[in-house]
Amino acid sequence: MENIRIALLQILPTGTRAGNLKKGLEYCRQAKAQGADIALFPEMWSCGYEIPEEPGRLQELAVPQDGSFVAAYQELARELSMAIGITFLESYEPAPRNTVCLIDRFGRKLYTYAKVHTCDFGDECRLTPGEDFYVAALDTGKGTVQVGSMICYDREFPESARILMLKGAELLLVPNACPMEINRISQLRARAFENMLGIATVNYPEGKPDCNGHSIAFDGIAYWPGEEGARDTRILEADGSEGIFLADFPIEEMRRYRGSEVHGNAYRRPEKYGILLSEEIREPFIRKDRRD
Repeated sequence: MENIRIALLQILPTGTRAGNLKKGLEYCRQAKAQGADIALFPEMWSCGYEIPEEPGRLQELAVPQDGSFVAAYQELARELSMAIGITFLESYEPAPRNTVCLIDRFGRKLYTYAKVHTCDFGDECRLTPGEDFYVAALDTGKGTVQVGSMICYDREFPESARILMLKGAELLLVPNACPMEINRISQLRARAFENMLGIATVNYPEGKPDCNGHSIAFDGIAYWPGEEGARDTRILEADGSEGIFLADFPIEEMRRYRGSEVHGNAYRRPEKYGILLSEEIREPFIRKDRRD
């Protein structure tokens, strides 16, 4: 299989849903012209990651997953023969969700994933968390790749990427909306390393409050055949500017690496991990704003 090229759309929102729709479609066309197989948006692109306090306004900003906003990207994906990971504030009861939908090059929705680990210590306390993680077989035209997603704060829980790996994911698409600094980047590097999979993360650029660009991609290959010592698994890191940043994932090399190295599910001992299922929370981790 040829390398899979992911276009990280590190772009600023316009301030309106209609403006974001138009700009997003334009940037997808540019991504296709640059040879992208997948175009990925930053977190909640439909509203530019805005979460109003007023419930009525929050509902007004939300869009249904089967509505015209998502449908426009389905139509474009089919026209361009390019997969699109579109993100949006999803209409949902009792409150909207933070969602990414992976659309294949035929315009079909492969999965609709809502953020499981919502930031309940902040504005996302007003959103409904997702219930599960999903993996789908994506026909890229160059071959089929097993793809899954997590969103922003999901990365801070090793279980997110681990579950996706156990479900067969080879590549993770990760929308983001926060400052990408050394510690958050290190978390993504670790998720790629320990699960031997690729991770593509796209953030909003500088100019969006509390964001700084630095969209980043890791291929998860810590040891390259024929080379001594470890290598940097980072294959791309953007600067803070607005634009399209391209990450090429060597899928066949990633698969060969997974077939011989020691991470992932090769030597796990799940029979020893029973405490991971415990729901007890003790000091110093008790937080009053944590929801059940």
